[in-house]
Amino acid sequence: MSNPESTFPDAHDRDMVEGFARVVAISGGKTWAEPEPVAGCGTCHSAGLCSIGKQMGDPSARQLAKRFALPGDLGLSVGERVVVGVREDTLTKGALTAYGLPLLTLLAGGIAGQEVGHSDSMAAMGAVGGLLLGLLGARIISGYLSARGVLTPRYLRRAFEAPVDGSCHTEHG
Repeated sequence: MSNPESTFPDAHDRDMVEGFARVVAISGGKTWAEPEPVAGCGTCHSAGLCSIGKQMGDPSARQLAKRFALPGDLGLSVGERVVVGVREDTLTKGALTAYGLPLLTLLAGGIAGQEVGHSDSMAAMGAVGGLLLGLLGARIISGYLSARGVLTPRYLRRAFEAPVDGSCHTEHG
């Protein structure tokens, strides 16, 4: 049975990875959302490097890159929290495209360079060429997957507001 609020057909019949997002803009018949940072973020030693733990003041280029569109008129308003999801195989497709393809072409290029030139310098040049080819291929494939909407999170439902203080609801015994 299909969820009438969901833009993902039979979302509850599939293995979904869910997360929270906040509506940041509504324009051109689309609702724009950004993933919410998790409550634990910003406490690690690398917090200054990742930008996830930073406050949402003026949107930086990195934050704008995280924005995604939710299609259709969903009746949402700016600032509202929603639950979004992607299929589990989407994460696998994304990882294989971003990491697997460049790694595979790097290795293949290194082997081909070694076989053709019989030297370490040719193997290194082949590896660099293979890596560049793999990165180009990953960019093309990810563009294709994005255009088809495979990598875009889907609206599942409205979210109930969480505590503002970021506290966890765990029992201490």
